Amino acid sequence: MGSIGCSSFVPLLHHAGSAPAAPVDNPHFVAIRDYELMWEQIVDAVDSHFKIRTEQRVRVVAGQLTEGRLETYPRIGSTMLEPWHTDSTRGYEKLESTLQTIRRRCIVRVTPEQGGYFIGVEVHKEMEDVTGPSNTQMALDGVRFDGTLRSGESTGELGPQTDGWIPLCRDVLLEQRILQDILARLNGIETERPQTPFTIHQ
Repeated sequence: MGSIGCSSFVPLLHHAGSAPAAPVDNPHFVAIRDYELMWEQIVDAVDSHFKIRTEQRVRVVAGQLTEGRLETYPRIGSTMLEPWHTDSTRGYEKLESTLQTIRRRCIVRVTPEQGGYFIGVEVHKEMEDVTGPSNTQMALDGVRFDGTLRSGESTGELGPQTDGWIPLCRDVLLEQRILQDILARLNGIETERPQTPFTIHQ
């Protein structure tokens, strides 16, 4: 069921009346030398959609650049009654999150490469496994048309840190949205090749 949702409804996710943005490679190479500023832009872009859980920044260790990694808390998918939340893109993803409990979490990897970095964005989807909870809980986790308003800092959006979730596919549309946001933020930053003696950490 997850794989069907990943591939069959992509055209519905584009905003009405607007041309879809051309997809970019993921991971995407950027020729930039200021890795600290690059990391801050990545954090800002991801923070617009998810609450960040851990950061392992790009850094220099013994003269070598290391890989950076960012992970977020899982976030319960917003419904069609919450159009202001951007974790569920318009169309099928929004509908799916309305009809059943879906959560997403994001992982960003920044890999040093000669002349720059590869930035990769992964958004993993999970569906709540309702085979275990009580009948009452299952009823509450069904169709969610309650119209509840949730603040960006609500702990309920992060999702329970427990078992009971079934892995689905990756949310490619949201990956593209986040990655293109990162690239737009980096567009005005100097992209010269690094003039440092650092080597790439393998």
